[in-house]
Amino acid sequence: MRVVQATFGTFHHFDLARELEALGQLACIYSTYPRKRVMREGVSPHLVRTFPWVHTTQLLLGRTLSVPISLHNLLGYANALSYDKWLSRVLRPCDAYVALTGCAVWSGKRAQQLGAKYVCDRGSSHIRFQDEILAEEYRIWGVEKPPSERDMIKRAEIEYEQADAITVPSTFARRTFQEMGIPVEKVYQIPYGVRLERFRKTVEPASDSFDVLFAGTVSLRKGVPYLLDAFQRLKHPRKRLRLAGPVEPAMKNVFGRFDLTGVEVLGRQPQPRLAELMSASHVLVLPSIEDGFGLVLGQALACGCPVISSLHTGGQDLIMDGVEGYLVPIRSSDAILERLNQFAEDPGLRERMSEAAQQRVKMMGGWKDYGTAYSAFLQKLTAA
Repeated sequence: MRVVQATFGTFHHFDLARELEALGQLACIYSTYPRKRVMREGVSPHLVRTFPWVHTTQLLLGRTLSVPISLHNLLGYANALSYDKWLSRVLRPCDAYVALTGCAVWSGKRAQQLGAKYVCDRGSSHIRFQDEILAEEYRIWGVEKPPSERDMIKRAEIEYEQADAITVPSTFARRTFQEMGIPVEKVYQIPYGVRLERFRKTVEPASDSFDVLFAGTVSLRKGVPYLLDAFQRLKHPRKRLRLAGPVEPAMKNVFGRFDLTGVEVLGRQPQPRLAELMSASHVLVLPSIEDGFGLVLGQALACGCPVISSLHTGGQDLIMDGVEGYLVPIRSSDAILERLNQFAEDPGLRERMSEAAQQRVKMMGGWKDYGTAYSAFLQKLTAA
């Protein structure tokens, strides 16, 4: 079996590519990042091709100038169009073509003309579900939502229709496709792996404080306001909430609505430091409104840190409610507060869940398991 992959940037696709290469099945992987950047990902150079021109321009402008969101979206759409057209020209016969959502309206069709099965890979919920629930969230907080990328939504829905199969990483993501009318038998759930070798328990949380951690983009999408609301109502004399990740511009207007006493905004953290923070925290909270698969959940478990996760992540696929952590509804600061109180008032609960988290990690798959599962899915699809 010969597999070709196409992705914007890297995402999880290079993790998959490494495993397919090890199995002798990777024919080529395409990316919009510069070749020098993707060479860090561990795939053999002769199997990598890049189309970096538009995406690199978009990234450079975003880092050096205050680029209007309309221009950012325009460049993103131009990147998708030009990349897809280029892919449709350079694509060669293969058995399976696995392309990230947004880059395969024409190249996916071309792959099918060449006899391949085309798989649309979506790392999150159905794009229309995502757009609608985030629009609702921005209205709730009275914040102006960045304009929807209607052309990209249209492209994604064309891909969903055209693809021979769609892959998603979580039960939540798969359910949103069903709710949006996609036949359930067309959508396959293959959970991501976690690089557990980078995350392990190194220290015990402090006994004289209560430390809560959030890891990810500090944004409305990640449900951070509900965590802030729960934390400000938490009655603990030595509480601390650390927000580890880049801050979405819209959140700057939301911060002013909360008492931020005890809140530390750390910004983006390298993985070794993130592992330290997870080990030293009593609980990690991921209250996302929409999140295809929260990799930080598995990372936290590997560090012996119990989790509180919303139901709109991969949380229900990773933990048992009440064993390694808790599952809570979206938009429920009351539910988050209830669980925080339980951890704060019962050190024994935290210790039991920490032990259960480390045991759970032993049963979790890494990227090798993800690659094996994806390969088995592709073999079945191409045989059919």
